Amino acid sequence: MIGPEAGARRPIECGDLDIRIARDGNWHYRGSPIGRLPLVKLFASVLHREADGAYWLVTPAERGRILVDDAPFLAVELTVAGKGCEQQLIFRTNLDDIVTAGTDHPLRVEAAPSGEPQPYILVRDRLEARLSRPVFYELAALALDTSVAGKTQLGVWSNGVFFRLGHPASDCV
Repeated sequence: MIGPEAGARRPIECGDLDIRIARDGNWHYRGSPIGRLPLVKLFASVLHREADGAYWLVTPAERGRILVDDAPFLAVELTVAGKGCEQQLIFRTNLDDIVTAGTDHPLRVEAAPSGEPQPYILVRDRLEARLSRPVFYELAALALDTSVAGKTQLGVWSNGVFFRLGHPASDCV
């Protein structure tokens, strides 16, 4: 959390709020799904992630910790504008955030324990969206073999930035 300005009071610590964001992007309170999208969007607007990885809902008056199973958002749509290294990969999240992959919103792919790729895009300060499987398949269809630092890499371009998705030979079965 950014330190309070001079004269501003610190939010009251409320501890754990019993709110959880499931891997599928659904928000739950005390084990029950929160079905009102405007309420979920309101909570998401005050969501912060500390440097230690903890997630908090922070208002000027209070702050409380919540659980996030994977990433707080899910990328559910991909739009491609342009071509080549200047193309733009524009993602929409399950909460209607729009982000374009690039320097400010990098893409990254990790391997799950099963070896399956887990792709993410940074939405805002330390908060990521996991790409849904259909969106990742769309992204993978755009992948090109590109020489980066003398090595052939499989990846995509967006806003002049190359994002590695894998190794061309070893990732193919």
